[in-house]
Amino acid sequence: MGRRDYDIAFVGLRPGIHEYEYAITDQFFEAYQEQDFKNCNAQIKLTLDKKSGFILLKFEIGGALHVTCDRCGSPALPLQLWDEFNIVVKLVDDPDVMNNQEEDPDVYYINRGESHLHIADWIYEFINLSIPMQKMCDEAEIGSEFCSKEALDILKKMDDMPEQQENPIWKDLEKLKKNLGE
Repeated sequence: MGRRDYDIAFVGLRPGIHEYEYAITDQFFEAYQEQDFKNCNAQIKLTLDKKSGFILLKFEIGGALHVTCDRCGSPALPLQLWDEFNIVVKLVDDPDVMNNQEEDPDVYYINRGESHLHIADWIYEFINLSIPMQKMCDEAEIGSEFCSKEALDILKKMDDMPEQQENPIWKDLEKLKKNLGE
């Protein structure tokens, strides 16, 4: 899909609900910086509810992609996407000032003279927000075909290692600290 495929001409739409669907792959992200994921196969369902003076947008994110596991470093951990995001787009005379003053990230202002909504940046943002901060397989999935067996073996060896003895230099520094404090 080209970038214009993410422009919605809302001026000609009748008031009410309109639905759009988008299939998002890695190709979509080429216009943006390098991503922390690959093999994206996301489906976006957009519900646009046109009202007088504003537009309600509801993005439903679904699909899957591959991320790098934070535990073992495997670059092919499959992750399911599912999330919803709502945006209120208001038509005003001075959108730049209003956007700078607005504290609610779910409200966006555009000029009354605009005829199109560009939604690609919102799709980009919402897919990235759908990815959890910590990306690991569940405890039951550890050791599955997606895990790096070598990294898991190293982590297990580290868990089995006895606690290191306290370094004597710190004990001497504690003595010095106590003597200076008295």
